[in-house]
Amino acid sequence: MEAAAAIGALGALAQEHRLAVFRLLVQAGEDGMPAGAIADALGIPNSSLSFHLAQLSRAGLISQERRSRSLIYTADYAAMNALLGYLTENCCAGATCAPDAICGSQDKPVLERKSA
Repeated sequence: MEAAAAIGALGALAQEHRLAVFRLLVQAGEDGMPAGAIADALGIPNSSLSFHLAQLSRAGLISQERRSRSLIYTADYAAMNALLGYLTENCCAGATCAPDAICGSQDKPVLERKSA
């Protein structure tokens, strides 16, 4: 994955409703969900949901498929895995990690806050 694609995907996920939609579609699996069911499950108005679905689609994180009269939305697992791979490719100082390895130092928090 290129940096520009990762930035686009992270930007699309950096909004509460879009993150919730993506997580819901990941949970839904390969069957996906119609827009109405997504709106009902998350309490997002249809007009807002259309905008959020378009943003996620442009970022390549979801796809849509027409099934009969419905548009079914599914998470793009390959794109999700590519993003996760991009974010973790230098994990463990570049060494191959064991499946249950905890990368990084346990002494320091991942994000340190500056003291005022």
